[in-house]
Amino acid sequence: MTSGALIDIQMLNIARRELDVHDRERIYVTCKTKSCMPDPFQILAGATIGNNGLKIVNLGKMAVTVNKQAPEGVHSIKGVRIILDPEKTKYYPKLHAWFLNTEKLPHTEVVPILLDAGEKVYSWKFMDVEVPVRKKK
Repeated sequence: MTSGALIDIQMLNIARRELDVHDRERIYVTCKTKSCMPDPFQILAGATIGNNGLKIVNLGKMAVTVNKQAPEGVHSIKGVRIILDPEKTKYYPKLHAWFLNTEKLPHTEVVPILLDAGEKVYSWKFMDVEVPVRKKK
């Protein structure tokens, strides 16, 4: 497993809890990087580019915004933005160095640190997410 994939699995778990997402409930995801991070959302949550559940805005950030499907006619819904927080990764020096790209570390060194740290290295906040209006065919 890659470090980025594990980060997104942890972010997915935070989003599911904070938004009270139930099994098989549809979510929408915007990833801020294309490297590894979108994969768990596609595999574990079924949010894909093909079903319009996944958007990638490649800014190279370890950040994601997740929201549930909005009821018909609703144009804004509560979502959660989750980041790998450098203010929190600094308490894990190897992880921090990997995250800031000041030291090249293999995934075999980073993954155990992420597992040990758990949610302590993330920050999240709720936000309103605009829901696009579906065009009639």
